[in-house]
Amino acid sequence: MKQPQFALAAIRGSYRNFSEKEKKIADYILSDPRNIIHLTINQIADELGLAESTVFRFCQRLGFKGFQAFKIALAAEVVAPLKDIHEQIEEGDEVKTVAEKVFRSNIKTLEDTLQIIDEDALKQAVDALLSARKIEFFGNGGSAMIAMDGYHKFVRLGLHVTMNMDAHLQLMSASQLTKGDVAIVISHSGSTRDVLEVLHVLKEKEVTIICMTNFAKSPLSKEADIVLYTLSEETDFRSEALASRIAQLSLIDALYTNVMIARGDEGKVALRHMREAMSQKRL
Repeated sequence: MKQPQFALAAIRGSYRNFSEKEKKIADYILSDPRNIIHLTINQIADELGLAESTVFRFCQRLGFKGFQAFKIALAAEVVAPLKDIHEQIEEGDEVKTVAEKVFRSNIKTLEDTLQIIDEDALKQAVDALLSARKIEFFGNGGSAMIAMDGYHKFVRLGLHVTMNMDAHLQLMSASQLTKGDVAIVISHSGSTRDVLEVLHVLKEKEVTIICMTNFAKSPLSKEADIVLYTLSEETDFRSEALASRIAQLSLIDALYTNVMIARGDEGKVALRHMREAMSQKRL
């Protein structure tokens, strides 16, 4: 198995499947990754009250040869130069320089997210969408824009797809879904009140929940049936949610394209009907 390039990405991407002991190690590392690179495996094991072999196996499960290989990868991530062009935008930067940094930050977000994509989770999401009686997108604030983009794409496939921008309407609509329906819930933090209210209703209705989030420890990721993670870093001038939007849109595109391919001629016919209808809007 190829060793992961990013240690933190590997932890976040696998977190949901960890045992309780593994989650204890993961939480400890994620809480202060810079400090971990200065510790020995013995110190970490003692701090957590675990055996050294447990910590060693944790590193192997992530795809690393051992603790030292994991620590090297972690150090490469967290001890990056502060002047990295994709990390730091400064007040005195020229307009073109700012643009370059924004573009490079988006590129890095895509590359990091690609590293942690769980192929099994992605396949499960595609299968769930293909067999769904109804698909509904949920998101609030900036995530609502992503949800609307998802609706805009999937409605072309001839599937029963809906989306509401208003938080109250989302709750009302969620209450009408049933087992056999699929909800795609998008939330960068996975812990906003509106999202958790919708989540509660969806769980009661036994709806299959696919979520897109940046946080493995969020209430949303813990309760969803299928989790697709994004990975983006915060800077002074660009919020995490802004950077993660690019990755979320790309995940929507990946789901749409896979479903489109799987639907074959049926999907092509639906797409043709949509294009014929929209042609009336062109001069």
